[in-house]
Amino acid sequence: MASPEAQAGPSRPLPPRAPGSPVFLTVEMQAGGEPLRVVPPGGLGPLEPPRDLPLLARRRLLLELPELDAARRLLMHEPRGHRDMYGAALVPSELPGAAFGALFVHNEGGSAMCGHAVLCLARFALDYGLCPPPPPGPDQAAAAAVVIHCPCGPVTAFASWDGQRSGSRVRFHSVAAFAAATDLTVDVPGYGKVVVDVGYGGTFYAFVSADRLGLDLSSSRIRDLVDAASAVTEAVKAQFKVHHPEIEDTAFIYGTILTDGKDAFSDEPTSNICVFADAQVDRSPTGSGVTARIALQYHKGLIQLNQTRTFRSSTTGSLFTGKAIKETKCGDHNAVIVEVSGESFYTGMSTFTFEEEDPLKYGFFLK
Repeated sequence: MASPEAQAGPSRPLPPRAPGSPVFLTVEMQAGGEPLRVVPPGGLGPLEPPRDLPLLARRRLLLELPELDAARRLLMHEPRGHRDMYGAALVPSELPGAAFGALFVHNEGGSAMCGHAVLCLARFALDYGLCPPPPPGPDQAAAAAVVIHCPCGPVTAFASWDGQRSGSRVRFHSVAAFAAATDLTVDVPGYGKVVVDVGYGGTFYAFVSADRLGLDLSSSRIRDLVDAASAVTEAVKAQFKVHHPEIEDTAFIYGTILTDGKDAFSDEPTSNICVFADAQVDRSPTGSGVTARIALQYHKGLIQLNQTRTFRSSTTGSLFTGKAIKETKCGDHNAVIVEVSGESFYTGMSTFTFEEEDPLKYGFFLK
């Protein structure tokens, strides 16, 4: 990509800044209403983790070293972002065949997997030349396979290509997804004993029907849903130890997904809301959540292979679809590969700078 100064151009000069001060260029996207701030390869400049480390080691450094975590805070928090901003920094991958590695960041830290981001990044990879486009098919746009190295492992996404640009409809095949626990009873302060499921779709979520908490997805206030989901997350973290047999970096409860309880197979959409990280609300149906929820439904015998379910975000009404396409194993877990489909769109580009004397140059976060 062109340098920051070249992209700014003579008609769009950059704001005054100290010589050598970093400039951050981002591409803005969304899937299902959930934002994605894409930082292209090399876009973190001096705040980027060392390039010669494996992806998981770079993720740890980005989250643990204050001087590197400054990049996340600068781009996610106010005044450049907001408490529900989401981002992906693209870095080199050590995996053969991967277009790039993705470091997912949010208001609290980083995730192991992000489905809505993958739906966006597949398009970005094609449109920005990070992977070769396929030759067009005779009757319709060909589908390009884009391997994205996520912290949970390689994920293959498929985006259409008409010879000039990618199409908005994208799908991806997940890592091995499984049920970590079903009908688990946890004591949730303020709500009593609550029965939840825990599923893995690249990251671990607790799942519970909203009505078990005295709430309704369609009529309850968002604040009440967020408070309840956050309380469930903390209770599960305290009372249930998650474990991943292959990637221990993913062994944490990322959040809670409140559902409408309609888990049995149906052609009608089922709704949910995902609350993750520090009470952050996903505007989309949540790609990794769809993955985990499909794995739970398959584990319970509620759906069969290649039965497509539609998932609706209770906040925006946006839709993703999901289906289990293949059985597999993950350690001792019976697992499935899940295909998730949705639409992603570009919303703009941003150029961020900062002044060294600005006391809020690395952002702030209001709770």
